[in-house]
Amino acid sequence: MPTAMSVFVVLAATGAFFFATTRGALLVRALSSGKQAADAHVYPIYSNMRLIRLIDFQPIIAAILLFQYDRLVSIITHGMSRMDLRGKKALITSCAFGNVMPRVTGAAVKGGAEQVQVVDIIENELINARRKMPEFADKLAFYKQDATSVTLPDASVDANVVFFLLHELPHPLKNVVLTEAVRVLAPGGKLFLAEFHRPNVRLLRALSWTYFKVFEPLGLALWSTHDPLEALKAMPGIASVERRTVFFGNFQVVVATKAA
Repeated sequence: MPTAMSVFVVLAATGAFFFATTRGALLVRALSSGKQAADAHVYPIYSNMRLIRLIDFQPIIAAILLFQYDRLVSIITHGMSRMDLRGKKALITSCAFGNVMPRVTGAAVKGGAEQVQVVDIIENELINARRKMPEFADKLAFYKQDATSVTLPDASVDANVVFFLLHELPHPLKNVVLTEAVRVLAPGGKLFLAEFHRPNVRLLRALSWTYFKVFEPLGLALWSTHDPLEALKAMPGIASVERRTVFFGNFQVVVATKAA
């Protein structure tokens, strides 16, 4: 009984911490008066440097994604390794926790990319990302920009990686980000998108639904009305869209190729 109680207390405290630094903070923020800033939808866990340093620890991030993190990143880097990026540019749209950014940058550089650009609306995220990749300093360019209105030129990158961003965005912004992600792709370029997906197993689906309702209510739309695969298929200039799901369908990697 003491052990069970200790486990319960730890889990409850962990849940309360993540709620307070994610959806709970947004609820409090929404009650404040005045015009909401462009980054009002961003959780404190992604903007406060102390919280970033506390949470951006590989075992924690792997656990949050049910230990499928490495597999999802590997799907992306494997896809990039099959591209000819010699003398070209790659883009990471929005920073992400864990080692995805060094791995993606490493894959791009190994493929011959002359530069990897990183955009994010939060300055602290860019600082944290730069700290992770000192070995690629001469290949990186960081821009404090909103993913819904990137100032990069049309058709300027050949690979674009969006890693678990859509589920946190207000619904009207989801397709805007996808449109921007496709706009900056060069002909024949590829967009790699990793996200949550509707699980195939009923129990896992119920657990995921509960998780989203409590912590990430904006993510449930990815199961239906804002399916990124369908959104990308409907965009002009897209030659093909493929989806690969992992862990009983709980996660997905969507790869969209722009027409040559």
